[in-house]
Amino acid sequence: MSFRIQPTPPARPNRCQLFGPGSRPAIFEKMAASDADVVNIDLEDSVAPSDKDSARANVIEAIGGIDWGRKTLSVRINGLDTPYWYRDVVDLLEQASDRLDLIMIPKVGCAADLYAVDALVTAVEAAKGRRKKIGFEVIIESAAGITHVEEIAAATPRLQAMSLGAADFAASMGMQTTGIGGTQASYYMLHEGAKYWSDPWHWAQAAIVAACRTHGVLPVDGPFGDFSDDEGFRAQARRSATLGMVGKWAIHPKQVALANEVFTPSDEAVTEAREILAAMEAAKAKGEGATVYKGRLVDIASIKQAEVIVRQAEMIGDK
Repeated sequence: MSFRIQPTPPARPNRCQLFGPGSRPAIFEKMAASDADVVNIDLEDSVAPSDKDSARANVIEAIGGIDWGRKTLSVRINGLDTPYWYRDVVDLLEQASDRLDLIMIPKVGCAADLYAVDALVTAVEAAKGRRKKIGFEVIIESAAGITHVEEIAAATPRLQAMSLGAADFAASMGMQTTGIGGTQASYYMLHEGAKYWSDPWHWAQAAIVAACRTHGVLPVDGPFGDFSDDEGFRAQARRSATLGMVGKWAIHPKQVALANEVFTPSDEAVTEAREILAAMEAAKAKGEGATVYKGRLVDIASIKQAEVIVRQAEMIGDK
């Protein structure tokens, strides 16, 4: 372990982030009543340019007017390359209630992007006397974003979560695909004439997880575009969970249950994790640094792995 201790990410459930456009206020109550841990109301891609102002007004009213329960409430603002983002930030912080938890910043390409938003947010908070500090979450959606992913993860103490936006990322990288997440038909290996599909997003996800874990940020998998393919969603989510991501987006309400299913530790996994911790405690009492559990070696590293599962289960239980 490095002398510099790895910081702990925010202690809150983030299994599923449910998205909905700010131009459709009729669905806000349904989003609030869903089983998603995080609700993201969108002012960016799902809102037409002609609807930006009205969508922003809808969101400001809904933040204080709807009971969001214990959900983390986030609003995705427009990109910094548009004329809309500054008004999103100013109006949200000057007019919306303190119920807002996060601002999601899309298409972040470098640490300076977060510096710009942080400076504006800090000024408005001071001017309006807002007592609750707004947190940030970002989306990595470009070649520049993945190149600068570690400096982005370290850019501001406001940053709580980071997601991979597969569609814009693929376009920025020049990838020959129109799919959003999941395996791609042309990305395969051949072995003795049989095709084996690998994951084209794996390396980018691993880079995001490493940067996030280094700087105490929650790594989150982004959208899976084919909401008619439950098994494809589960497969993508399981790969993400195995890599260390804590949750996944839902772009359709039916995906909420799928994300919660994958990112909630099973009863069997929690029981095994607790048994490993108990076995190690017994070993430590004997002055031993390792022991055998179900025929396999467990040691100090096993404690850390087991503690991750137990903490996740306890956070979900508290929710």
